[in-house]
Amino acid sequence: MPRSTKKKKTPDAASFGNRVVAQNRRARHDYEILESFEAGIELVGGEVKSLRAGRVQLRDSYARIEGGEVLLLKMNIASYAQATGFGAFSPERTRRLLLHRFEIDRLTGKLEQDRLALIPLSVYFKNGLAKVELALARGRTTYDKRHVLQERDAAMEMRRLHAEYR
Repeated sequence: MPRSTKKKKTPDAASFGNRVVAQNRRARHDYEILESFEAGIELVGGEVKSLRAGRVQLRDSYARIEGGEVLLLKMNIASYAQATGFGAFSPERTRRLLLHRFEIDRLTGKLEQDRLALIPLSVYFKNGLAKVELALARGRTTYDKRHVLQERDAAMEMRRLHAEYR
């Protein structure tokens, strides 16, 4: 039975799988992550192109629930060079996040009950759609941050000693 010489057509990388665009590494240091959620982002055309180019910064951004909607504030998406006039946008505009109603209600209850914050951990593309990984987090004090670093160093030292012993 002869084999076909045709190549199978595979989808391009931009429309298939997950591709991380930006991460908020500082958030894992400053906050204790309790729970994480995946949310879609409502973007305009130029923002999507700029996001695909990796021109986004999450450093001081946070999310807030207002009027039954989840809003992402202070996320900086740099202006897209070819988008002028109609396609132009403000780099630090407030963007709406897309979550199910029951998720928003659950988050509202947890935020009102405890002193927690909604922090974006990463922005990525999943099957061609822009997504944000949101974390329900509790702020760490300076003492907590030092304690976590000491525990991490001690665990690394134990792994190193265990590897040498073997």
